[in-house]
Amino acid sequence: MLTQTSELAIKTLIFLAVQGQGKPLSPRRIALSMDCSPSYLAKTVGHLVRTGVLRSIRGSAGGVLLAKAPQEITLLEVVEACQGLITAQYCDGPDEATNLCSFHRAMAELHEAVTGILTDWTLEDLLRCPASPDAPDHECRMLFSGCEDFCETTAHLEGETQEAH
Repeated sequence: MLTQTSELAIKTLIFLAVQGQGKPLSPRRIALSMDCSPSYLAKTVGHLVRTGVLRSIRGSAGGVLLAKAPQEITLLEVVEACQGLITAQYCDGPDEATNLCSFHRAMAELHEAVTGILTDWTLEDLLRCPASPDAPDHECRMLFSGCEDFCETTAHLEGETQEAH
């Protein structure tokens, strides 16, 4: 359902939120840390900068950083930055619900469900546990160097918060 570019974009945003701490990081450093192609990451970062998800800082201490707070970045925004608008136009003619064929109605329902879920989930939600260190052989595609420590710290803090209530 998601392209490799969308998955890389999500992983990059998680990495920036966890490792960047509000400071710009170079795409090359991000690529090395996430063990991915620097040129592919640069292309992906370009999509996110053009759509305002990331901000680019020029210069020797430059790089990219989140342009918004994690709670303001939806998965829909990220996916559409990388894959284009998610549409549900399958038939020619008016787009009135009463005049749609059954397939078009089914696709309209699918579109509503997908865009609704992608709108509901934010980067902040993903940061609660960006990758599962308990996954067998660390098969989680969102896992990167340093992510396990962040997940363990986050889980510990959430446990303390729940015990306090």
